[in-house]
Amino acid sequence: MASVTLKNVSKSFGVYDIIRNVDLEIDDGEFVVFVGPSGCGKSTLLRLIAGLVPVSDGAVLIGGDEVTDVPASKRGISFVFQSYALYPHMNVSRNISFALETARIGKAEIVRKVEAVASMLKIGHLLQRKPRQLSGGQRQRVAIGRALVADPEVFLFDEPLSNLDADLRTEMRFEIAKLHAEVKTTMIYVTHDQTEAMTLADRIVVLNHGKVEQTGTPRELYDRPATRFVAGFLGSPKMNFAPTVLTDGRLAGPSGFSYAPGLATGTAASEIGLRPEALALSAQPGSGTIEGIFERQEDLGHEYLCYIRIGEGLIWTVRGSGAPLAFLPGQTVHVGWRAENLYLFDRDGQRLDHRPAGRVAEEVA
Repeated sequence: MASVTLKNVSKSFGVYDIIRNVDLEIDDGEFVVFVGPSGCGKSTLLRLIAGLVPVSDGAVLIGGDEVTDVPASKRGISFVFQSYALYPHMNVSRNISFALETARIGKAEIVRKVEAVASMLKIGHLLQRKPRQLSGGQRQRVAIGRALVADPEVFLFDEPLSNLDADLRTEMRFEIAKLHAEVKTTMIYVTHDQTEAMTLADRIVVLNHGKVEQTGTPRELYDRPATRFVAGFLGSPKMNFAPTVLTDGRLAGPSGFSYAPGLATGTAASEIGLRPEALALSAQPGSGTIEGIFERQEDLGHEYLCYIRIGEGLIWTVRGSGAPLAFLPGQTVHVGWRAENLYLFDRDGQRLDHRPAGRVAEEVA
């Protein structure tokens, strides 16, 4: 096992900056997930750690030793790719053992390691099959086994579950989490799927346009996002936003929304944010409501999602549990919440700290 340290790491391709001045400390044995939208640089950052792509500036350290100019094969890492990259003409056993064979490991030791890894991943009965005879989930287990058998100091995963269907992704998330608990090796995992990030990570690194937006535990990032980007990216359905203006100590927004957040006059409050599960619907106006038009409802069995139009081009999602609500499309409804669940963001997308005024937003007559 080993720690991973990035010191002011940057990567450019010509005039395009892909990774910008990333500083990051990953502890020995930690499971860290890089997450962000397509094109944010998360896979490139993983390849910089692996040595598959050279850095343009900065330093990469593994286990305290600088490896910036060390070839990938000498870094003590194993890489699991999005594509399984299995040798189609080799059976499962040889796919797993091939790297050991090229390293001239003894046959008895190879057999021992392959059998141990196959038992851990529950693929012992598949050792004589070819990749074409395996399901997607079985192929992914073989790819993980090939990485695991090398006893790496660091595991790197690049969107390993994206080719699987929903049920298999759930199953493999469980298997990867269990694997980490058993081998306790440092793991760095890239995904665009926030569910994978929230359920697997000890810490999440949120990337946006090649920069680290925020780093923290899944709960820290969900409850205390530093920026509007993080707040909107983590959470499904995503956070609801609406423009607001601070005047004389009170925020004003859509449908007569007014709230005294305890901010100094002149603070550049620009938007409010509320998570769907923090909202409640009623037919009657009252304290803490924004008026809207009920558009539609989705009954998911264990929960429901309601879509409310609160302004021109502005639709909020309300999430609740239990039986669906008895509202009709086109009906006027009122959206309410608790003050402590309200997020505020400035014009630069930074979250503003504020003290609840002891009551939720007031409807202004």
